[in-house]
Amino acid sequence: MTPTEPRPRRELAAIADDLARWAEFEKSEGMRTVETPADDVARLAEPPPRRAAPARSRPATPAALPASPRDAATEPAGGLEAVARRIASCTLCPLHRTRTRTVPGQGNPRAELLFVGEGPGADEDRQGLAFVGRAGQLLTRLIIRMGFAREDVFIANIVKCRPTEDFAMRKDRPPTEEEMRTCIPYLEEQIAALAPKAIVCLGATAVFGLLGLKGISRLRGQWQTYRGIPVMPTYHPSYLLRGGGDEKARYWDVWNDMLQVLARLGRPAPEGRKASDG
Repeated sequence: MTPTEPRPRRELAAIADDLARWAEFEKSEGMRTVETPADDVARLAEPPPRRAAPARSRPATPAALPASPRDAATEPAGGLEAVARRIASCTLCPLHRTRTRTVPGQGNPRAELLFVGEGPGADEDRQGLAFVGRAGQLLTRLIIRMGFAREDVFIANIVKCRPTEDFAMRKDRPPTEEEMRTCIPYLEEQIAALAPKAIVCLGATAVFGLLGLKGISRLRGQWQTYRGIPVMPTYHPSYLLRGGGDEKARYWDVWNDMLQVLARLGRPAPEGRKASDG
């Protein structure tokens, strides 16, 4: 028998008897001994317990597969996330062929103020976020001056993919009327989900795409309405950049428009230049 083989049960029983007799001998001779508990001695002679048969493992329940683009495209509208998923898989117009990322918009899902631009540019297409380029930085400064953080408002566009000349992804262009008609239902669903207290349309394309009105210079600063929601048309931040950016005449025109928005929301006007200032 090799050292690794288990001892037969009869041999174990004999060892148990020897241990018991030796313990009795030590006790009768008054020898100091280490007591071996009787239960341990008896256990040596017991037959080994039967090992339970290994339980048959049930096949693992397959994990739910992620929704395919087709599933996402047919999902009923149920909120901003659902709209964003359907935008991500949209192929309804030619813009999807050249986009890097869709730009559904982002911000507070319970925002009381919604800003709407015309469409993503190169920076937005690369990051998948609305208004993150130079125009977005100017918009951010405007939002902060109004007393908000970007996270307090929601920012979106009329179209959710970047329009470029000849679909070459080199030079931006305004979206066509067909592209706007195709994409506007997504924005309409977002507005319904947000239920903002006011909307700011940034630039001529946003005003035409949402309201069907033309003439931003004439409409700027004049309240309009979209399905019962007050809409303030104003200049696009990129137009302000072409005019010199902050602190120039065009900027203060927009700032006066934003003061009207703050008043409509019941928020105090920040300290500094007011609408009545020259």
